[in-house]
Amino acid sequence: MSGPRRLRRPAGVALAIALVAGGLLVAYPQKSPQTAPPARLGLTTAWPHAARADIPGNLSDGPVYHPLLFLDAQVSVGTAPSPDGTSSRLVLRAADGSVRELRRRPLDSLPEFGTLAVAGTDLVWTESANGEATEVWTATTTGDRVRRLTQDTGNPVFAGSQWDVVLADGRAWWVATARDPKVTEIRSVALTGGAVTVRKEPGTWSLTAWPWLTDGGGDATGTSVLRSLTENKEQRVASTGTELTTCGPVWCRVLVLTADGLARIDAMHPDGSARRRIAGGEAGAAITDVAVLDRFEILSEARPDSDLTGTEGLLIYDLSDGRTIDVSEAVRGAFARGGVLWWSTGDQDSLLWHTVDLRTV
Repeated sequence: MSGPRRLRRPAGVALAIALVAGGLLVAYPQKSPQTAPPARLGLTTAWPHAARADIPGNLSDGPVYHPLLFLDAQVSVGTAPSPDGTSSRLVLRAADGSVRELRRRPLDSLPEFGTLAVAGTDLVWTESANGEATEVWTATTTGDRVRRLTQDTGNPVFAGSQWDVVLADGRAWWVATARDPKVTEIRSVALTGGAVTVRKEPGTWSLTAWPWLTDGGGDATGTSVLRSLTENKEQRVASTGTELTTCGPVWCRVLVLTADGLARIDAMHPDGSARRRIAGGEAGAAITDVAVLDRFEILSEARPDSDLTGTEGLLIYDLSDGRTIDVSEAVRGAFARGGVLWWSTGDQDSLLWHTVDLRTV
């Protein structure tokens, strides 16, 4: 795995802006933003009792550590090379810095660990090496009973979302492309192992918060419909042609576009209700997922020196009260899964990971 990555705007923004500039999207007048949000607060001022941590960027045995999932503000699962530099390891790092190794693959096999999910004491991840099929593995959150669930993953599609693998109803779920490009496979395997089930859904879909699917991941206008996997139910999304909309079942992030670029960022429910401005055109989406815990929109903000430093500001917009929280002025990468937000500062020689457990604010 490479070093900390610079914050990036979500996929599709550049395409959508180009289409607007080229006149391929119809321009509609945009409503004026609602009342301006309250003044920004610092993280400690806003949530003085939130669980937080600052974690060294290197393991106790030396190598640089890249967390992929936090169980709380301090306990995490991530990757690091072996001290001798011959292998890549997936490890569970405890609050005291001690490490339990879950898996190890030779570096010359080009291994990749990722797409982690957790529910209760069940920890699930995907891994691949040597260009072979992606596998699904599991262990407990204490690092016990490590075992492979399946190699029968099809042609899985992972987009860097916490919903790439969803744990629900005692099963691990993911999407895969089918031979027919107009069909998406919804695959799942029991957490106890066994045969993989495959459900075919017409259209191009991604998983979001269970039991919902969302469409439009690669479209210039984004999400247009949400579909339930457990009920005969769909939710059409209210949006215009000059917006890039990304939705979960509760909230949508709306990038309002003009020929000059991004004008502002709004949030709304999928039916268009409760729409409000949450940031101006200088901001961007810091992570793929919308509205962490159905409450927190994680944003980045370019600085005058961002092109030189590779860093941006990190913000949280609280949808419950309209406050904007300044998290950090200079962040190289930000991530969120399961309600924990983490980000990096420094470089390979002075790397630090910082966390806030948003479930505790």
